Amino acid sequence: MTVQKMKHIYLTVDGACSGNPGPGGWACSLRYGGHMRELFGSEEHTTNNRMELGAVIEGLKALHEPCEVTVITDSQYVTSGITQWPPQWKANGWRKKSKGASYTQAVLNRDLWEELENALVRHAAKWERIKGHSGHEDNIRCDQLASRAARIQPTPKAV
Repeated sequence: MTVQKMKHIYLTVDGACSGNPGPGGWACSLRYGGHMRELFGSEEHTTNNRMELGAVIEGLKALHEPCEVTVITDSQYVTSGITQWPPQWKANGWRKKSKGASYTQAVLNRDLWEELENALVRHAAKWERIKGHSGHEDNIRCDQLASRAARIQPTPKAV
């Protein structure tokens, strides 16, 4: 029996929001070898963090088979949220301590965190956080597509 090696995909993501909350857009690019695919979409009333998470989820959903995925994002919220915070959130019933307070509050965007965890199940993911607007070609392109999607509110598309 031969074990087939998984494809290695580079998934670059970004989200944008005009106002926070306000009209939002997300975008991602998927690179495999010399091939690239771009996806983008929007929501009428949302937050930047929801668009950042949505970009990752939509990118992962576009993969038709299990892959090694390097997720490249400029969002500390996404990278910390998926690599550090979930065990504590789950242990506390999806609640987190409020900054400077003695009480807890519900974790924001729980629906998307759970959807992201489900989308990751079949993939081997590695997370790479980059500085936004620092010259990373795919990050710049995703920022442009997400910002445009937030402005014009198109239906989700692949380009």
